[in-house]
Amino acid sequence: MNRAGRTVGLLGGSFNPAHGGHRRISLFARDALGLDEVWWLVSPGNVLKPAAGMAPLPARLASARRQARRAPIRPTTIETQLGTRYTVDTLRALVRRYPKLRFVWLMGTDNLAQFHRWKSWRTIAHTMPIAVIARPGYDDGALASPAMAWLRRFRQRPGRFITRMGGHSASWSAPALVILRFDPDPRSATTLRAADPQWYTQFAAATQRDPLTHHLISHRPLQSPTGESGR
Repeated sequence: MNRAGRTVGLLGGSFNPAHGGHRRISLFARDALGLDEVWWLVSPGNVLKPAAGMAPLPARLASARRQARRAPIRPTTIETQLGTRYTVDTLRALVRRYPKLRFVWLMGTDNLAQFHRWKSWRTIAHTMPIAVIARPGYDDGALASPAMAWLRRFRQRPGRFITRMGGHSASWSAPALVILRFDPDPRSATTLRAADPQWYTQFAAATQRDPLTHHLISHRPLQSPTGESGR
């Protein structure tokens, strides 16, 4: 897994619950960018989202594992072991922990629209390349955002983006931005929660071991939100 030259996409989120839209976006990005694998960073908490309605972390990891079956997708709660609160700290910690891997940060246009609100967002852009997956209804806000005004100079076509990722210099990755477009997927965690607010009870008895770190995932309440997956 930690072989030199492998490229991993990182998709952060609450996964409350994970659903087929997450899987479809991840596989689309993998194919479009030639990634070896996608890691889902299942966030312990999100400082820009209310805690009410957030299912327990083991249940969210379990739902992510179910959606990732038989796919080159690895869900993980590694932020709990890293002890990071913000995305910028998580990404820098991952680069240090896995020096043989090359990472690409994946996010939707809804996140790009508010990217300038994230802590040290320019540092994120300098830490690893960013691939933005277009989401209907967010394009105008994203393209007009303060972050996009700064990132625009680093935008590349997907083909050039992949070629650059094939380099071996220390600066192979960033800053670099690519915007990917594909058919919209109407599925959302909000809709799923509205249809079944107690969805997580099906995972209540499951003992979860992190697929990346192999640590057991505790059922105890979180002391503080981490990772936002991220701001």
